[in-house]
Amino acid sequence: MSADQPLVLIVEDEPDLADLYATWLRENCTVRVAYGGHEALDELDEDVDVVLLDRRMPDLSGDEALAEIRNRGFDCRVAMVTAVEPDFDIVAMGFDDYLVKPVSKEALEETVDNLLRRNTYNDGVQELFSLASKKALLESEKEATALEENDEYQELDTRLTELREDLDETLQQFDEERDIAAVYRDLGDNSAFEDLNGE
Repeated sequence: MSADQPLVLIVEDEPDLADLYATWLRENCTVRVAYGGHEALDELDEDVDVVLLDRRMPDLSGDEALAEIRNRGFDCRVAMVTAVEPDFDIVAMGFDDYLVKPVSKEALEETVDNLLRRNTYNDGVQELFSLASKKALLESEKEATALEENDEYQELDTRLTELREDLDETLQQFDEERDIAAVYRDLGDNSAFEDLNGE
């Protein structure tokens, strides 16, 4: 195991599943495993690059753990890996990506790779990716009328448009076909990529 491998913290209260995720990722990452929310906060430090976080845990929910991660000022990328279907409450949450169980090895590896790539971008671009990911996720789960009638979604859409305009010059510096599209290839459609590019 190389000392310069990225460090991933897996937070999952089902030990067999947590250990499976760890096995999948150990080839390319250093892995820590926490079997609950409180244990996750004990395992968290500045060395952690990515957190894979279950939402539904008995001791401390993933939502509460996520809030505490952000309250403590950790700058790691966080993906929720959960059986909880996404709803409009995700707009206000400070995660970077969202996977609904069951999750394949390929999807988990791609998500970690994408989040590690985001770590190389500045804060504004990271926020852009996070918002575009949430928008694409909601659009894949909700009917158009529900989206149109929801204030959180409309605010998300407005913020995404404003941020894209603010970051237009930064985005021009990317090789968009290779970098930005790659971040969203696991979403299964092009809507997030189109949002990033104002299409």
